[in-house]
Amino acid sequence: MDQDNNSEDESVGASEDPSEEELPPCIPPGLSDGETMEMLWQLRSQHRQSSPELPETVTCLTAPDGSLLYLVGTAHFSDSSKKDVATTIRAVQPDVVVVELCQYRVSMLKMDENTLLREAKDINLDKVQQAIKQNGLMSGLMQILLLKVSAHITEQLGMAPGGEFREAFKEAGRVPFCKFHLGDRPIPVTFKRAIAALSLWQKARLAWGLCFLSDPISKEDVEKCKQKDLLEQTMSEMIGEFPALHQTIVAERDIYLTHTLRQATRCVEAPSNAQKVPAVVVGVVGMGHVPGIERNWEKQLNINEIMSVAPPSRFGWVLCTVIKGVMMGMLGYACYRAGGGLGRALLSLPAVQSLMETLRPPPA
Repeated sequence: MDQDNNSEDESVGASEDPSEEELPPCIPPGLSDGETMEMLWQLRSQHRQSSPELPETVTCLTAPDGSLLYLVGTAHFSDSSKKDVATTIRAVQPDVVVVELCQYRVSMLKMDENTLLREAKDINLDKVQQAIKQNGLMSGLMQILLLKVSAHITEQLGMAPGGEFREAFKEAGRVPFCKFHLGDRPIPVTFKRAIAALSLWQKARLAWGLCFLSDPISKEDVEKCKQKDLLEQTMSEMIGEFPALHQTIVAERDIYLTHTLRQATRCVEAPSNAQKVPAVVVGVVGMGHVPGIERNWEKQLNINEIMSVAPPSRFGWVLCTVIKGVMMGMLGYACYRAGGGLGRALLSLPAVQSLMETLRPPPA
């Protein structure tokens, strides 16, 4: 069994109580809540295929209690992956859908495609400030550089990322009793652990590679990456010489995703008699995570080991303080040149206030 941790699966959006939603036309009016739930349960059972013909990107794993996990490996920029997800959910009528997202990225589920496309391409000062405030200077800047990679792919393809997760969210809402869980490790933990695993020289080399990413990407390249997620492949080509980074960004998240998927793949109660029956779960993850989840599926896992974030070293804090000091010096000189009134206006800006707050030393 997995060791329990404080970060449980998070449910989003999809209702557990079908009485709160518009009932299908086949449900007659005037039934009690109990009768309605029983009829919906039977209706879902009739629609659930016992031996479904699923896309080749789907892997089936079995839990000790007989529960089934249908793991859909996707490419994050692929219309074909969206179809695979919809086909799988409609065929197996799951009790739970788990996606490779955390609470920090859940907003993409409810944003329309045009807004997401615009947001993915637009990396502005507000996003930089938010990333630094949320993750710290070095981790925040690394997050912005990785967003740049995603924005590069978005611009090349004219397609917003995460379409398969939005498709899963939409389809889960159409299945009675289906819960929707976020299964990925919180992104601040991943970035902080990734940064901590690199030396200063490795951080500089990685940042250089991310800053100057410009290779063209075609839609054919995306579909070829059904064997390996496009974003992960792009990253792997640049960070292959950094095994520690691959460990934190891919291997550790394989473990975390396995944990959350196993938590979801547990028996559920039938509404008629409260009897425990094996669950059916659909997991939607990047294709690059599928082999790791298969390897970890029957292993003993300790999630606490991959959730801890070491405090910044004294050297790291001194380096960050020097960088911020230089920035503050440049800002002070700009205020001096601009004059008193304009200088005070500059110092009142939220971005400047946030930068000044980060100059405080860490607690002893």
